[in-house]
Amino acid sequence: MPSAADERLMRRAIALAEARLGETGDNPAVGCVIARGEAVLAEAATAPGGRPHAEEQALAIAGAAARGATAYVSLEPCAERSSGAPSCSELLIAAGVARVVVAAQDPSPKASGRGEARMRAAGVSVETGVVADETDRLYSDYRRRL
Repeated sequence: MPSAADERLMRRAIALAEARLGETGDNPAVGCVIARGEAVLAEAATAPGGRPHAEEQALAIAGAAARGATAYVSLEPCAERSSGAPSCSELLIAAGVARVVVAAQDPSPKASGRGEARMRAAGVSVETGVVADETDRLYSDYRRRL
């Protein structure tokens, strides 16, 4: 069961993503907040043009402070990148994030539960569906394109 802080921090991630709608090319606009308790360590959204991804940027900002923290991500972290770079799920694991809270599942073949499964297998606690209904307008066109 998500806490009030989980919902508040996820809504911040969603707001970050909303600010990038229409600017990320074929990639979905994603927001990521990295926090320890209620203290925000870093936040980012998918960059204009679609790269770098939100998680990648937020982890770079947080640096070593991400170890043991929680990442709030508006869309499931990717399991594969078309560029061959490490996926967001791999980056979250490598950074030592202890918990990942996800609003919406990503039906893309580059995610589709694979990022979530990878993180769980690595011992990361993953919670999905937190305020997912608030992401419908963010990802309805993306899902339609897929």
